[in-house]
Amino acid sequence: MVKLRLTRVGKRKQPSYRLVAANSRAPRDGRFIEILGHYNPMVEPATLVLKEERIMDWLKKGAQPTEALKRLLVRDGLWKKYTGKDHVYPAPVKKQESEEAAEG
Repeated sequence: MVKLRLTRVGKRKQPSYRLVAANSRAPRDGRFIEILGHYNPMVEPATLVLKEERIMDWLKKGAQPTEALKRLLVRDGLWKKYTGKDHVYPAPVKKQESEEAAEG
């Protein structure tokens, strides 16, 4: 299966990432099929450059994005173009609230 995921590049303590299409069994920083963009979280604001047509093409072919990449696609609005609806991540549950719900 093809996965759309982030591959780490850059120096130590200065991460930068490539967005790639890769075989799901390939290592994180190993062999990939195609570079689809890049992401630099170290600058303010974070830089995200996407090849939208190629990403949409891979998604239509059945490629699955990782959770981290899916968050970036949602933030950029590309996920809404693909699915036609907004993706809302569930609000984090506080530990105290979850314990109360379990008790009663």
